[in-house]
Amino acid sequence: MGMTETLKALSDPVRRKILDILKEKPLTVGEIASTFDLSDATISHHLSYLKKAGLLERTRNGTFIVYSLNTSLFEDVMSWMINFKKND
Repeated sequence: MGMTETLKALSDPVRRKILDILKEKPLTVGEIASTFDLSDATISHHLSYLKKAGLLERTRNGTFIVYSLNTSLFEDVMSWMINFKKND
């Protein structure tokens, strides 16, 4: 996905909360879902969208899927946004 899709992923408050939660440490789907009053299917949809946008990485640990932040993409987004700062 490109920058448009990444910014669209960041525009959703549930997705931003997921990213905030994952700042602390990688978590399983169940651990992430337990912090919300939403269905597992809804959380899975948001996780899938964040992964497609490149904001999350997913690894398998036995029978569990663990999500973590893709910090390199965050650095790219921040670099792109800094370019809008007006030079004084």
